[in-house]
Amino acid sequence: MIIGICIGIIAGIFFGDLWIKNQIEKNVVEGSERKLAGGMLLLRRHHNKGMVLNFGEKRRPVVAVFSALLVVCALMFFILSFGQHGNHLLRVGLSLLLGGGFSNTYDRLKRKYVVDYVSFNVKWKGLRKIVFNVSDFCIMIGALLIALGAGR
Repeated sequence: MIIGICIGIIAGIFFGDLWIKNQIEKNVVEGSERKLAGGMLLLRRHHNKGMVLNFGEKRRPVVAVFSALLVVCALMFFILSFGQHGNHLLRVGLSLLLGGGFSNTYDRLKRKYVVDYVSFNVKWKGLRKIVFNVSDFCIMIGALLIALGAGR
């Protein structure tokens, strides 16, 4: 039962975010900005050619291979986790991380950049200019759940 739920989470994140990214690529002009959620969020289109905050953008092939290796390691850990009884929190965290990781890695391999599209509309310019996607949030939440679940 939990295996099916986890695979559903992974697939839902991957295909859901892929669909959103494709809509952003088709319908949002680079450099434009539109307020969402009562002005709390900003819809943008940004091509992240590196990792977090474009780190490594000049070494895209290295970033893509590193991303793929991390996803493969997480996948192996995920598969091995089913050999243990219980600890669903760890598996759900890994599912979120894998769904987001697969989506962003797919972008890096297929598009040669990751499509990011949402920012927080806050006064602090440092945070305001960072652009995220759903996969990024899933990776962050998944990592938190993994940390919480690993201690069990």
